[in-house]
Amino acid sequence: MTHHTYPQWSTESAHAILEPLKSTPGPVLVALQALQKEYGYVDPEAVAIVAQVFNVSRADVHGVLTFYHDLRTTPAPAKIIKICVAEACQSVGSRNLVAGMQKALGVNIDESHADVEIQSAYCFGNCALGPAAMVDGTLIGRATVEKLMP
Repeated sequence: MTHHTYPQWSTESAHAILEPLKSTPGPVLVALQALQKEYGYVDPEAVAIVAQVFNVSRADVHGVLTFYHDLRTTPAPAKIIKICVAEACQSVGSRNLVAGMQKALGVNIDESHADVEIQSAYCFGNCALGPAAMVDGTLIGRATVEKLMP
């Protein structure tokens, strides 16, 4: 699994991404997701741009941006590892998996680092194959430290 390389934030290209979304229902969330897909995060400058393009307040855009946990306002690390810590995965070892990943990478869960981030997540809908994890968007069942290592 390789990490994504994102282009540098650009106001001009942000406008180009947003313009086709003007007629989209629920455009603010869709717009923020599109910007994050392109850049790996939503630059704080995007709040004003999204507000202008979709004729909503900056407060509305900021509210959406801060409500959804998966939207980032800082550049993403090279590798993002999400580990399910919901009850079903806990019952089959996700706590041990979290501890093993923290030890192997020297990174605490839910702390941001430049090269890797381990995040807690609540249910990927893959309970039958727990513990479940996701590495850079790829779902992994029966996850082990070895399967998740970058």
